[in-house]
Amino acid sequence: MPADVPPPVLPIPPGAPEPVSPPLQPVRIWDLPTRLFHALLAMAVVALVVTGNVGGDALAWHMGLGCAVGALLAFRLVWGLVGGRWSRFSHILWAPTATWRYLRGRPAAGERFDIGHSPLGSLSVLAMLLALAAQVATGLVADDEIFTTGPLYRFVSGATSSLATSWHTGWGKAVVIALVVLHLGAIAWYRLGRRQNLVGPMLHGDKPLPPGTPASQDGVAQRGLALVLAAACAAGAWAVWRLG
Repeated sequence: MPADVPPPVLPIPPGAPEPVSPPLQPVRIWDLPTRLFHALLAMAVVALVVTGNVGGDALAWHMGLGCAVGALLAFRLVWGLVGGRWSRFSHILWAPTATWRYLRGRPAAGERFDIGHSPLGSLSVLAMLLALAAQVATGLVADDEIFTTGPLYRFVSGATSSLATSWHTGWGKAVVIALVVLHLGAIAWYRLGRRQNLVGPMLHGDKPLPPGTPASQDGVAQRGLALVLAAACAAGAWAVWRLG
């Protein structure tokens, strides 16, 4: 038989056992810095919605929390470049053609939608990050026309501040709340409709996957790098907050 001709595929004889897939094993997908970012961001967003609606003295907390979210977003931006394998943007940003294949349920050879974020999950994450970034940016120059202004208010014109405040307190807040509800709904649908637990891996970091699935780095060196980056982002947010 010529070397370039594949051998014929023989049918499985009747009564012969079916091929057995190798057992799944836990694989580190979400590194600790990514998991901490996710938890801290979720708590901060809830606190921001509460303090923003309460108003009054709570707005001081609202402003501080907004700067903290800015630090978290800055960290996630950098971590998307140097973090664990499945936390990097190179494994989060899917091409439109891959998203179309995912929706049709026809992945290309070697394409794995079950490891990190699926294409739809990636779009949800990116939309949330962009919406929160817009809220932080507009909040920094906002003015409630009572006694609270953003720390960068004096660096923009009154018209710019008014436009930013309108977005921040109106459509911007509505978009963030809608994305949070959509995010929670997707988690519930995956859990109840597809029997996939998305929360567990984000808490402990591991997913049951076939042997040989590449894992994210999550060692001491990786966590030390994350700590340095987080401290730098926090220092920058503190400096911005002090301007107010």
